[in-house]
Amino acid sequence: MAGITTKTKVMEGVAPDAIPYDELMAAQAPVILKGVARDWPLVQAGLASDQAAMNDLKSFYQGRPVTGYTGEPEIGGRFFYNDDVTGLNFKGTRVSLIDFLDDISAHRDDANPPSFYIGSTDLDLYLPGLREKNDLALNHPMFARVLASIWIGNRTTATAHYDMSHNLAVCVAGCRRFTLFPPDQVANLYPGPLEPTPGGQVVSMVDFRHPDFARYPLFHEALAAGQVAEMEPGDVLFYPALWWHHVEALAPFNILINYWWNTSPAFMDTPQNTLLHALLSLRDRPQAEKDAWRALFDYYVFGSAERAGAHLPEAARGPLGPLDEMTARRLRAMLLNKLNR
Repeated sequence: MAGITTKTKVMEGVAPDAIPYDELMAAQAPVILKGVARDWPLVQAGLASDQAAMNDLKSFYQGRPVTGYTGEPEIGGRFFYNDDVTGLNFKGTRVSLIDFLDDISAHRDDANPPSFYIGSTDLDLYLPGLREKNDLALNHPMFARVLASIWIGNRTTATAHYDMSHNLAVCVAGCRRFTLFPPDQVANLYPGPLEPTPGGQVVSMVDFRHPDFARYPLFHEALAAGQVAEMEPGDVLFYPALWWHHVEALAPFNILINYWWNTSPAFMDTPQNTLLHALLSLRDRPQAEKDAWRALFDYYVFGSAERAGAHLPEAARGPLGPLDEMTARRLRAMLLNKLNR
């Protein structure tokens, strides 16, 4: 992307069964693992032809309808809002994957085709058996709970957004460009409405193809902090949770498979709910009160997990002590009771 000069770090020569997961998690920065998935049969099919990759996908499909998104040629593949941000510029329908692939194929050589996109579709549910020969070696304890998803389409753009999980993204067919920003760039990316959203997460309102710097002047700072990951078939991109990522599929036909996971226990609630409740309870209070609450949050939440309860007898710590499944249930019940008053 124009304005970004930093390229994402590339690790060459990584064996598929020796991905350095501890190193990646410790660095907490994007890294391309070059060619790690190059030998996947589906990657090889895509290198042979788009149709070969489509046929390979079809061989695993069991008929369960998928959600396919379609946009008019005028959107140029950018799945976003309509002009007055009252709705979206595309529509989604439940369709046969085979029919959707055939639609992509029928418009493959169009100069200005409709935009076709299938996003975040559970790989094991919709294409059972595909992972038996096309999978990463998830040989680390942190992958006890992992979601593998597939993304399929023509030349499309997923506008910059963040996810609450860590991500391993595999470019399976076509080419992908990820433009990545660290979490502290949120203000410089001008987030859009909380709802509706094009794909479930808040997205940047900046059109990366033609940035309006008069309207979004701080986007210059985001560009200075961003980095670009150019991916070829078989490349794997790691990036941490909460990093903003703008994803462009650059070929007439593209497949991406990604793996999402969290290292936090399953009983923990999502911080997104905390953010929504903070909008309700904190944002519009006087600044002096907000400053006081900032000190309380620093003490109870953003500081050391042990600090707030360290001076109390263990039996009196309650949720100030280490959280486990039972403590989390009690805390959730206390919160629901207060919310329902």
